[in-house]
Amino acid sequence: MPPRLSARFVCSAMIAAAIPLASPLQAAQAAPCAEIEVVFARGTAEPGGSVGFTGTSFAESLRLNSGGRSVGVYGVNYPASAEFADKLAFAHTVLQGIGDARQRIEQIAAGCPDTEIVLGGYSQGAAVAEFATMSEVPEGVPAEYEKYLPPPMAPEVAERVTAVALFGKPSQRFLRDAGAPVPVLEPSYRTKTIDLCITGDNICDGSPLAQPNGLHVLYSVNGMTLTAADFALQRG
Repeated sequence: MPPRLSARFVCSAMIAAAIPLASPLQAAQAAPCAEIEVVFARGTAEPGGSVGFTGTSFAESLRLNSGGRSVGVYGVNYPASAEFADKLAFAHTVLQGIGDARQRIEQIAAGCPDTEIVLGGYSQGAAVAEFATMSEVPEGVPAEYEKYLPPPMAPEVAERVTAVALFGKPSQRFLRDAGAPVPVLEPSYRTKTIDLCITGDNICDGSPLAQPNGLHVLYSVNGMTLTAADFALQRG
């Protein structure tokens, strides 16, 4: 293994060892105005009131490399439901996540003018985060449901998001197979977004709809949260 890659795995292992396995980082633990605020949507069925294991690893990676700056963490408040068969109920959970992520970003933008906002998500939460960037109705949303969509963020609020980190985001094929709308990253976010997918992860790599394989749960320990933290800090 090349030395640089080996060092990343060692750092990731150290971060993972510091995370209590039974309790991912709880939301909103920082002072009202941290220097960096992470707004992160956890993955399917991860514990409520937290950012999940990938979100915890990402936040700790930011802290490790931030040069002593304070890092706040907010877990998007949504069910992260696994009730995929009930499409209407599932759509409501995603809408709740989009609305809560946008609301938190708007709160920070209004109350903390010097805070760098980093939006992120893992798995289902990555789709929620990408939907949250959109200013238009996603293709595939029935007209009768458009009224339930949370209002988009104003351009001046969206500009406050310095980086977006997506881990294991469901692919367009996966979402279409599931009969779900496909998020499209708002153009103004493209240069400040990192979209990470482990090779062979069948949720994000374009495979047909299926149960997630073992690779899908490795983002918190395989070095990618360090890669994403480096990316976010360079854009802050």
